[in-house]
Amino acid sequence: MTNFLELNNVEKYYGDNHVLRGIDLEVQRHEVACLIGASGCGKSTLLRCVNALETIDKGQIKLDNDVISGEGVDVNSLRQNIGIVFQSFNLFPRMSVLENILLSPVQVLKRPRDEAEESAMTLLKRVGLADKARAYPDSLSGGQQQRVAIVRALASNPQALLLDEITSALDPELVAEVLNIVRDLAEDGMTILMATHEMSFAKDVANQVIYVHQGRVLEKGLPEQIFNSPQEPRTREFLKKIIEAGRL
Repeated sequence: MTNFLELNNVEKYYGDNHVLRGIDLEVQRHEVACLIGASGCGKSTLLRCVNALETIDKGQIKLDNDVISGEGVDVNSLRQNIGIVFQSFNLFPRMSVLENILLSPVQVLKRPRDEAEESAMTLLKRVGLADKARAYPDSLSGGQQQRVAIVRALASNPQALLLDEITSALDPELVAEVLNIVRDLAEDGMTILMATHEMSFAKDVANQVIYVHQGRVLEKGLPEQIFNSPQEPRTREFLKKIIEAGRL
């Protein structure tokens, strides 16, 4: 089986800080892969490199067998194919929900506005926010804003979705409504690479779980293998702390 998203020996430095240290990673089409690990281990940087928000210093990233890292990459085309959602919603406060969503399809991809608007309204209806299309972000709850951010990422019809700790900024009671959207996308076959601290969700929904430690993929495998019988001492130590904190 050909890998859909593939990272080969990816390295990233910020000055003297060696953030990614030879990352090897494969995600199949329609698969949900969850990155777990302590804050600062490199999960967010990894996602930003896949979306070309950061350049890599060594290695190669491929999507559907096409190289998407290095010189000459069409960044707009790449970001049409790979959507990304951050923990901070990053919505434009002076634009309505609908205008936030239409920005990329209309301004960047040059789609007809009526066609893009119809698609946006369909997506908003799917996440239960069709009635908020004309509202402004500051009138929405955090969970609603994050659902809008997910819709905005989906509006370009991406082949894959990167999710960077998308529930970290939410109050606990709002986490479930966002994760339910991700669960629905997974069931529909969206390819998802997700950095998360929501271990129960990863255990329940992921096809593979990747434990990242100090910029390296230390262990990866099926959720039941990683959570029930991890092979690496560091993985066991990390999960022990997660269990003690009541998060698994």
